[in-house]
Amino acid sequence: MGGEHHSSTAARVPDFFIAGHAKSGTTALYMILRRHPQIYMPALKEPQFFAPEMRSEARLARELPATLEEYLALFADAAPGQLTGEASPSYLRSPTAAGEIAKLAPQARIVAVFREPASFLHSLHLQFVQTMIETETDLRRALELEEQRAAGRALPRGAGSSEPYMYSRHVRYAEQLERWQGAFSPEQVLPLVYEDFRSDNEATARQIMRFLGVDDSVEIRAIEANPTVRVRAGRLHGLKRAVHNAQGPVARAVKGSVNAAIPAGVRRSVVRPLRRQLRRKVVFAAPEPPEEELMSELRGRFRGEVAALSALLGRDLETLWGYRDGG
Repeated sequence: MGGEHHSSTAARVPDFFIAGHAKSGTTALYMILRRHPQIYMPALKEPQFFAPEMRSEARLARELPATLEEYLALFADAAPGQLTGEASPSYLRSPTAAGEIAKLAPQARIVAVFREPASFLHSLHLQFVQTMIETETDLRRALELEEQRAAGRALPRGAGSSEPYMYSRHVRYAEQLERWQGAFSPEQVLPLVYEDFRSDNEATARQIMRFLGVDDSVEIRAIEANPTVRVRAGRLHGLKRAVHNAQGPVARAVKGSVNAAIPAGVRRSVVRPLRRQLRRKVVFAAPEPPEEELMSELRGRFRGEVAALSALLGRDLETLWGYRDGG
């Protein structure tokens, strides 16, 4: 990808990137910043162009921009004077995204968001199960499968890569931040702590606006984006996953026949709202508290990562996140 980055100099390139992690407020930040009159962000929230190896499902390769021209076209509607940006949480973890982005947009500003590792992995795993990326519903077992999955075994059907399922690699925070700090100057990288954003959406959003150099006095509405849920109806969810992942002419014919049998107006006004309601009330439910024994084990396991990030940020995250003496 690196060699083609200089071929479209006339196109608008992003001025900033919200670089993750998932389940760390990036969707809420995207929604807040997208409403700012001085900012343009495309309707596609996560282009993931610079981290193709992090795409969790093979089908995403057909839905996301595959060429630089397709990617830059996402920003073509930005008005003169507007800053352009995008939010792809996978960039923070990707080993190559920072360098590739620096080649295309060396003056870009980067916002990196970090969340307490144990709660982050718990939330990320629940989201993977909810979105049918993950088939192993037990987090402890999913962590134990990492070695097999790294070798290409025990992966969910349709997985585009083993990387998203390497849960412990998601929280190599110091390595991730150092990669971005090595690709960009210090004043171009803003590291944030998710818990700060969680406690005060507005203050963090205004901090980012000042960092980007746009008006930070605009009205901000607090947003709860991508709340964590658990799968309640496992068999129903499994059936939904089977239909979701179905491939081939027979599967397409079945889906097409079902859609054709229902008038478009009925699908839009009745079926889709009912489907959303059923998913909320039948398939998904509020998450159960995480297994405290596992959370304690994870805090012990990742204490070194938290200490290293604390040193980089000059902030005592070990106390903030409960990692003193193993949490």
